[in-house]
Amino acid sequence: MSTQHSTGNPDRPNAPARPPFNLQHIGSGLVFAEALPDLEAVLDPLNGRNAAVVQAPPGTGKTTLVPPLLANLLINKAPAEPQSRIIVTQPRRVAARSAARRLAVLDGSRLGGRVGYTVRGESHTGPETVIEFVTPGILLRRLLADPGLDGTAAVVLDEVHERGLETDLLLGMLTEVRQLRDDLTLVAMSATLDAPRFAALIGGANGSGGFGDGPVPVVGCSSALYPLDVRWVPAPSLRLDEHGVTRSFLQHVADTAAETHNELLAENPEADALVFVPGAWEVSAVAARIRSRAGTGTEVLELHGQIDPREQDRAVSGRSAGDKPRIIVSTSLAESSLTVPGVRLVIDSGLAREPRRDAVRGMSGLMTVSCSRASAEQRAGRAARQGPGRVIRCYDERTFGAAPAHQTPEISVADLTAATLVLACWGAPGGEGLALPDTPPRTAMADAQSVLRDLGAVEASGAATPLGKTLAGIPADPRLARALLDGSGVVGARPAAETVALVAGDHRAPGADLTRLLTALRSGRDAGERRWSEDVRRMQSIARRGEAAPRNGTARREKPAREKPVDVAAADAVGFVIGLAFPDRIARRVPGEGPERYLLSSGTRAGLPAGSPLTGHEWLAVAEVTRAQGRDAAGTGAVIRAAAPLSEEAAAAAARHLLTDTMEARFVSGRVTARRERRLGAIVLSSTPVRPSAEEGKPAVARAVATEGLGVIGFSPAADSLRRRLALIHRELGDPWPDVSESALLARLDDWLAPELNALAAGASVNGIDLTEPLRRLLPWPEASRLAELAPERLAVPSGSQVRIGYPDPDDEDGRPVVAVKLQECFGWAETPRVVQGRVPVLFHLLSPARQPLAVTDDLASFWAGPYQQVRAQMRGRYPKHPWPEDPWSAKATAKTKARM
Repeated sequence: MSTQHSTGNPDRPNAPARPPFNLQHIGSGLVFAEALPDLEAVLDPLNGRNAAVVQAPPGTGKTTLVPPLLANLLINKAPAEPQSRIIVTQPRRVAARSAARRLAVLDGSRLGGRVGYTVRGESHTGPETVIEFVTPGILLRRLLADPGLDGTAAVVLDEVHERGLETDLLLGMLTEVRQLRDDLTLVAMSATLDAPRFAALIGGANGSGGFGDGPVPVVGCSSALYPLDVRWVPAPSLRLDEHGVTRSFLQHVADTAAETHNELLAENPEADALVFVPGAWEVSAVAARIRSRAGTGTEVLELHGQIDPREQDRAVSGRSAGDKPRIIVSTSLAESSLTVPGVRLVIDSGLAREPRRDAVRGMSGLMTVSCSRASAEQRAGRAARQGPGRVIRCYDERTFGAAPAHQTPEISVADLTAATLVLACWGAPGGEGLALPDTPPRTAMADAQSVLRDLGAVEASGAATPLGKTLAGIPADPRLARALLDGSGVVGARPAAETVALVAGDHRAPGADLTRLLTALRSGRDAGERRWSEDVRRMQSIARRGEAAPRNGTARREKPAREKPVDVAAADAVGFVIGLAFPDRIARRVPGEGPERYLLSSGTRAGLPAGSPLTGHEWLAVAEVTRAQGRDAAGTGAVIRAAAPLSEEAAAAAARHLLTDTMEARFVSGRVTARRERRLGAIVLSSTPVRPSAEEGKPAVARAVATEGLGVIGFSPAADSLRRRLALIHRELGDPWPDVSESALLARLDDWLAPELNALAAGASVNGIDLTEPLRRLLPWPEASRLAELAPERLAVPSGSQVRIGYPDPDDEDGRPVVAVKLQECFGWAETPRVVQGRVPVLFHLLSPARQPLAVTDDLASFWAGPYQQVRAQMRGRYPKHPWPEDPWSAKATAKTKARM
């Protein structure tokens, strides 16, 4: 292979002086060394062939070999400046440090010389550095500061298959940079079979990038795995319940690890074990039980993001001769981007922590879920990289088969506030026009843009403001970044920096109490003190520089909190800064619902973990709240994971834009009542009954009428009768007779009901209001004088009685006026009466002497001529005292009995 022994190109007068990497030595024993000629063949930076995708299983050596190969290609073939670097991203800090350390050892150079790394709070690089390993966040901020990436000759995006949010953003942004810099080499590396998708994306073949000649080349290699023995040892109990991972399952994992490792040591004393569990708490619990079972002959190490970097590096380093056998208990951190030497046994819980966003409750956090099948395979492969291995899966094959094929892309489920700000600063608001592997969800993106507008970080168009660009340069969530700048002027730069570093870091608050964690960090008792202290120094420097930072742009407060005379006690400093960052999460204990239930200003209820030192505090500033069930959630459906106490005054100062002081009038039980309420978002600070003015009461009456209709006042019998008569006339004659249907009356309230509504608004009761007179205001003039003629209230029948006419409901389009009268009162009446100028015949309900219905007719003549005889035959024996003449035409109409006629 031409690049392995090259010492430069003597034919080029300006050949770089720096020596190439010895790939033959570096690649000794690594499977990917066999694929280097293929990769070299498809990359020719001098002629524009400067992009590729590498697909190789974990452990093949791609992370170790691809960067120095690129360095040699650029040294010998491309017109790169001697100081140009190869940037390699690793999704985790421990992976970046480990990869840089390993390559430096293989190169025979010191760490920080030709090979170095930069992670948050730590950098080992120098002027001679050629290959620099960084985390994605570091490269994102560099891109925002220098979109052209001057001084960078190539970028290698490792572990793109993990679909981390920042790596996805880098893929889209760097694909765009290649349009401007045809000399920039880009290589994406994946451990799974989705490499063709990334090749199409980088090459613009899918159309989303809008450029390119099609997919870039994909270079692969065979697996590096030795034979692997897969065993299934499911636990007799559940893995997960409403509280999360069950203790019994963790005990099963720990016992399985201790027993299986002891068995393996009898065969291979050099074998180490790697145990995968979902989170830091589970790592500690399992490690503690293994120590109690394995004895002093085995060293048990923990590996997760919250431990000290030195402990992380120790866990991923191979053991020396004479060292004890090791069991490393890890989160998914060791799944694919790290090689842990000496591992021949993997114990897999089959669980992982993945980000999930709860749009309904306005919260996001990590949820424990079944890991994907691809993740399970990568975990298993850790046992067979250096020799035959064994994996014990603490679940059954059915559970494995039901797991998702791949890990859910973080962009699909995570909070997108920080990502949206990056896109806005890049000039692609909402990701528009950017070749991203997946389109961000619209709802999540809209919510993120709303938060950023509230912060003053983006304009209405989505473009970043100067303040937004400042916030994007701070290594923290934009809300925390804004709180750092605003809070430093109130509580001081140091306390503000301590709080932001505390919340932004990977620190676990015992019992959700951030103040206790802060005390432990300040005293040095917490293992993460060194990393936290470095973050604090950096944040404090940013806070001091931020005093002069640009502030134009829409702000969520009338002025930044630091510009107002806010007096915050030292005891409230942590809670105040958290409240500035997350005002919607300021919480107050719910009276009468127990000391552990809280109402957030957003309206969400959440519980404190059982036994939390924060229990009983009246006010909390919540930094993290996640969806949960069980005891810790206290029946609310959410649990507070990290918070700090604060006073009501500090809460009001932090979230002053959420403070409201309103008088709310309500129409209840026929009368307007009112209360004056002072609120902090959804939290009621005070509520006092007051007497509303007529003007204040009007909206309450209007809302009641709009919601419940005219039924809130009610129609008296007289008003109901008048309305029905008017409705029939309008139905038959139309204008100018008014439409008195419910919808029509509600639409014209001011024309007929204004005095009564004003009276109700001023405090009058509906009991004193009759709608008869208001309805008369709708009568047309001079037609109103004909109302009794067109729709009389009563009808004179042959007996001399005046019988009330029942008019149909106003909403009944086919209803008829009805007269219910005893049959005997209508003898001799042949012609059916009509109303509304003879248009509508009256419908008769002919009744028995007991006023029970005998017949219904609107044709009296036909009734007397036919059905009457049948009625007479049935009724004269039942009612013998009443007349039932054989000839109803000549009989005298009467309401009396025969004896009184």
